[in-house]
Amino acid sequence: MIAYPPARVDDVVERVAGIPIPDPYRWLEGETEEVRAWQRAQAELAADVIGAAGKTDAARALIVEHERGARPDLPRHGGGRWFRMEGDSVLVASEPYGAGRELVALSTFDEPGRSAVLSWLAPSPDGRVLALGVCTDGSEHNSIRLVDVDTGRIRDDAPAEILHSAWGGGVSWLPDGAGFFFLALAGSAADFRQVVYRRMLGDHGPSAVEDIPVPAGSREYTRIQFSRDGRWAVASHRVGTPIPVAVRDLASRAPWRRFIHDCADTIAGHIVGDAYVAVTDHGSPRGRVVAIDLDEPHPEDTSTWRVLVPESETVLRSLTPVGGHLYLSGFAETAARIRVLSVAGADGDPRDRGAEVRCADAGEVPLPADGALGASFFPLTGLDPDDGSGEFLFAFSTLTTSWSVHRHRPGDDRVDELIAPAVRVAASVEYRSATSADGTAVPYHVVRPDGLPAGPAPALISAYGAAGIPTLPGYQPDLAAFVTAGGTVVQAYLRGGGEFGRDWFRAADRENRRVRDADLLAVAQDLIAQGTSEPRMLALTGGSDGGLMCGVAVTEHPQLWCAVLPRAPLLDLIGGIRIPYLEFVIRKAWGDPGDPADVERLRRSSPYELVAPAAFPTVYVQAGDTDPRCPPAQARKFVARMQAAQRGEQPILLHVFENAGHGAGTSAAVLQAQDAEWLAVLMGALGLSGPV
Repeated sequence: MIAYPPARVDDVVERVAGIPIPDPYRWLEGETEEVRAWQRAQAELAADVIGAAGKTDAARALIVEHERGARPDLPRHGGGRWFRMEGDSVLVASEPYGAGRELVALSTFDEPGRSAVLSWLAPSPDGRVLALGVCTDGSEHNSIRLVDVDTGRIRDDAPAEILHSAWGGGVSWLPDGAGFFFLALAGSAADFRQVVYRRMLGDHGPSAVEDIPVPAGSREYTRIQFSRDGRWAVASHRVGTPIPVAVRDLASRAPWRRFIHDCADTIAGHIVGDAYVAVTDHGSPRGRVVAIDLDEPHPEDTSTWRVLVPESETVLRSLTPVGGHLYLSGFAETAARIRVLSVAGADGDPRDRGAEVRCADAGEVPLPADGALGASFFPLTGLDPDDGSGEFLFAFSTLTTSWSVHRHRPGDDRVDELIAPAVRVAASVEYRSATSADGTAVPYHVVRPDGLPAGPAPALISAYGAAGIPTLPGYQPDLAAFVTAGGTVVQAYLRGGGEFGRDWFRAADRENRRVRDADLLAVAQDLIAQGTSEPRMLALTGGSDGGLMCGVAVTEHPQLWCAVLPRAPLLDLIGGIRIPYLEFVIRKAWGDPGDPADVERLRRSSPYELVAPAAFPTVYVQAGDTDPRCPPAQARKFVARMQAAQRGEQPILLHVFENAGHGAGTSAAVLQAQDAEWLAVLMGALGLSGPV
């Protein structure tokens, strides 16, 4: 038996909405020396157990090889210049990937013992100033840095306010480049209170607060959008399901006025002429494109909306403005599709001022295969304005072909490949579906390495199924490395995600959250029934809310898995209520923490509460010590309870990495170490020795 670091059990009971809930490992929520010593001991134990399996070197080599094809950050355009990261340097060039001049080395912003990570970059429309978001502790909290493009000088007029993350898009430049708006923290990061600030170049001291009429009490993200001619401003609110909550006529110097508040669905788009043109799933589960006049006195009355593109079988996701065109992205059976819309009444053309916006189909962008676009994780983050380049740049990949970068210009019947795929995985891909408990077909892809003998084989299910975020058939270096090591990857599209539109999302949201767990179980059982794998060969992984999925799966069905690997996980829903950010997430996705019925549902769905003595499979929990979304206490408490409840011989392991957060702000070196250790656990548990 493994000798785990001792974890004392305290007699702590908390009443939540009047319900008594024992919390014996509450002390692991602290950041005391006792907790840190326990956390270090857990990391040392994990390293010893994983190292003894002898897979560490092979796993690291596979990760290094497959990370060559990782998704690149696309260059950004401003004022005829292109800006991009290359190695440690931010370059400026005349072409997206042209020979560039080093503008600034990211190491300029390093802190003692901490490497700077670029969270985002945003050139001013005239290309004279580059705004950068810099994170140094892995947390995603980032500060704005301003660089004079002509000289490379770091300007002294950057705001001091700290951004919680890049989810608000960084900064929104005024069309004339004189300043920008941005969403940042007001107070401490732990308090999670965000406001919109206004900053003009040349200002010093605190930034001005912009008073946006958002729904009362909302903790959601807000992003400001401007028309190219500088007349209109729109405030889009909510990161996952954005809506235009406020509008301002800048030409008349009128104050912000409320626009659309009472809509639970998505209305995400851009200012075109005097209208807001958006993809919406309101009244159309798979999405349609509508135009809403910005001076409409009753914008929440959907009868005033004009339908430009009706709902179809394709799930619509986003619009990207390019000159007088809109690139409409979506997916059909999870595979990416892009259509080009020619727009009349577009802003920037004075002849069209006041004209009714109209759209015409200008053709489809030819894609290399059925795969995925490198889209933003959340719709709000992807609301980038027309950059003036006249080009549509996009990253693309498949489950077996790594990321490439392409360019399309309106009117062309082809795309230019700017960066070719660096990695191709020798594997077959099959699209299947399982039948969930309520009879719903749940699709999934099976990626099986070439040369694998017939019959059940080691397999890893990867899934998410939450927040309306689509899991799409794109390249992930860690999963690709697992396939090359001889494992079969199963990418499952569970309800709660956005792969099949609004109804697919809402079917496993709030009071329906456990539908996702039934879908996962159906996929696992279908793999066994089809002879693809079997319990002694089946593993499961997921991150964040997908880590919650893993925690439920291993506590409720321990006999089904060979190994379960939650990453940056949410595992203690009741404890999460006490953290402002997680309280915001739980209230939005689960229910009211003050309602006894909702709290009972939280308790029945919280892995920490579900732990009971059993013979568990190998469990490896990975977390970051500066994660503001799923703090390491979530992982610590769950693992302590699991280790005490283990009645089998397999290890229950925890590694909380230092200077690591939820992923986006974590340095490349730490991410590589996390991926390598994760893969080594899988290879050891499933008996994989390397390429087939």
